[in-house]
Amino acid sequence: MASRFASRIEVAGPGGDRFDEILTPAAVDFIAKLDNAFAGRRRELLDARRQRREKLASGERPLGFLPETRWLRNDSSWQVAPAAPGLEDRRVEITGPTDRKMTVNALNSGAKVWLADFEDATSPTWANIIGGQLNLRDAIRRGIDFSVGDKHYAIADSPATIVARPRGWHLVEKHIRIDGRPVSASLVDFGLYFFHNARQLIARGTGPYFYLPKLESHLEARLWNDVFLMAQRELGIPRGTVRATVLIETITAAFEMDEILYELREHASGLNAGRWDYIFSMIKNFAEHGADFVLPDRAQVTMTVPFMRAYTELLVSTCHKRGAYAIGGMAAFIPSKDPEANAIAFDKVRQDKEREAGDGFDGSWVAHPGLVPVCDEVFTEVLGGWPNQLGRLRDDVSVSEDDLLNVASAGGEVTEKGVRSNINVALRYIDSWLRGTGAAAIFNLMEDAATAEIVRCQVWQWIRNGTKLDDGTAVTPELVSSWLDEEMASVRADVGAGRLDDARKIFVETALGERLPGFLTTGAYARYLTDL
Repeated sequence: MASRFASRIEVAGPGGDRFDEILTPAAVDFIAKLDNAFAGRRRELLDARRQRREKLASGERPLGFLPETRWLRNDSSWQVAPAAPGLEDRRVEITGPTDRKMTVNALNSGAKVWLADFEDATSPTWANIIGGQLNLRDAIRRGIDFSVGDKHYAIADSPATIVARPRGWHLVEKHIRIDGRPVSASLVDFGLYFFHNARQLIARGTGPYFYLPKLESHLEARLWNDVFLMAQRELGIPRGTVRATVLIETITAAFEMDEILYELREHASGLNAGRWDYIFSMIKNFAEHGADFVLPDRAQVTMTVPFMRAYTELLVSTCHKRGAYAIGGMAAFIPSKDPEANAIAFDKVRQDKEREAGDGFDGSWVAHPGLVPVCDEVFTEVLGGWPNQLGRLRDDVSVSEDDLLNVASAGGEVTEKGVRSNINVALRYIDSWLRGTGAAAIFNLMEDAATAEIVRCQVWQWIRNGTKLDDGTAVTPELVSSWLDEEMASVRADVGAGRLDDARKIFVETALGERLPGFLTTGAYARYLTDL
């Protein structure tokens, strides 16, 4: 379909059942106002990202705590806004895409919060984006009941609080254009959700709450804060009603946690340790900085390695100093029918959550409803009758710039199994993403777009640095290409043709090319998903 809502605005996505309930003229006009107000600043901030990456790629190391905002970090007087209704207790949060089944299951999971994800867990087809908005709109109004066979889905009493995650600043929505220019995907996801649901959420005793992904600086947080101010003003929503939790999932943002909270302080709820994207960010930003920045096999980069410990402990310390919630990382395990494998995996999940609760986190993430009881039990044992650990200020934490950048502290090694696993998982995930599924169960783990980014960046970095495997073999383009052929045949035999040929092309372009693209999803979206 191609609909013109005004002379300068075009909605060009394929039609779908009830899409007109989301894409109303008033809602699209609201998005256009936001985009017109902030498109220029968004482009400037993305250009600043590019310039910073170019400096890093040239061998410079210009990362560290900002000297110009030292006063802000040293000022102990300021705090973020108090916890909003429905966000007082966040001991267990479940994440997942906004398809209809997941919406009901997540809200009924027993988790305190559901991260309704339009970002890494959603393949950004037009049907997924607008269909997801419909599902949230229906769920908030308790009108989402449906049946599949003899199974009935309906929202139970006391559902989880919804916190929506829009796509990152680097992405666009090519199905909505202004003067032929695609609109920011962040503003599309935020704008549609806020426009249709803010008043309804307030009436039900919560509010319009958001997770903000992929931020790389406090200036990007400032942009979001200005978006919130304008959106509230346009719809007559009281200032400060919005709450935002920021994912600290880039190394640049790790140096600006205080500053990010400060910029959002009247709308801030907390920070989250987005561990997978954080690892991706480390690899991407230091891919050409030599052996000291080369990470081992993905499975060996755990949360207990020193540079990851530094990042998470700084996050808890920073949050609690400012009265903000610290939310831990994802437990990605998917329970299977193998009791022995489940027992081992559940024990690892428990240990991970015990570490987080012991460090002072106020809650943590899981990817599957089956993990909610484990996370809830661990945090309840630590919290007792309290809803959070804000009183644990972690004054004992002292993290330096070198601690955050000490990638070599991960130790470990690169193995043939690790390289092959990266290739295999990349092919499986990209194939799933191209077919419209952004959260894919692969080898008993829930993988999302961050997975594909990590594994393809690691391969590129290993090749660029001539990394030696544990048996002394150097990782070369020829070696990876030969293993790619073999893994391609293995995956094809397992899952069928699907879109594996396209997945292979994307992997070759983003893992074996001369330059390392910032994101694989931007180019893949433009070339493979815009007609869907």
